[in-house]
Amino acid sequence: MYGKDKLLLIMILSIVMLITAAPACYGNSAEPPSILIIVPDAPDDLEISIGPDNANIKASMRDKIIERYYVFYSADLRIAKDYNINISTEDDNFEILLEEPLKTYNNIYTLDLENQTLTPGKSLSRSISLVSLRIALTLLIEAAIFWLFCFRNKRSWVVFFAVNLITQGALNIWLNGSGPLASYLVFSLIFAEFFVFIAEIILFLKLIKEHSRRRTLLCVITANFLSLFAGGYIITVLPM
Repeated sequence: MYGKDKLLLIMILSIVMLITAAPACYGNSAEPPSILIIVPDAPDDLEISIGPDNANIKASMRDKIIERYYVFYSADLRIAKDYNINISTEDDNFEILLEEPLKTYNNIYTLDLENQTLTPGKSLSRSISLVSLRIALTLLIEAAIFWLFCFRNKRSWVVFFAVNLITQGALNIWLNGSGPLASYLVFSLIFAEFFVFIAEIILFLKLIKEHSRRRTLLCVITANFLSLFAGGYIITVLPM
């Protein structure tokens, strides 16, 4: 038993060292985006600009695997003078005028190229898909750890899935409320993960009796550290 506990402790320390060895993060002093346009499956030749009579400013582009973000900052809007959005590809060219008052920053729109519409906010179907994907990836990681710690009883797995669906669901729905380019999203993840960590320790120790409390505790710690590290990477490559 002592050898197994020692091995589990070594695993935890290795994960902690891996996380703390990550490169230093520097504060982002860049101006927050004033207008951010989400374009699912954007063609390579898509260009978005703002301003009247072709005297316009091109948007900055960020690629996020399954979609792109086109961003205008407040300095761009001061030069452009109006909110005439110009969308062009090799096969098409059209304009959309934003007439509604805009906030100082973080005005998010979703562009439908086929219907040539620009809709405020993130689409509900997009949010549901991305939240579900992040929850599924987290469950895969934590389930692998749960299995490696030799939890086999049906009741243990029912508790595992029930608790994680609640905690990870709440965490990812909360993160979904942030802007796609939120500068401090990783810090928000760490902050929220702390409460997830406490909740899972309490619930797992109370509801799972298959192994000793020490093994259960070590399992929760290992799984949460690993999912935190993986989650930090996921939000840098997948859309938010």
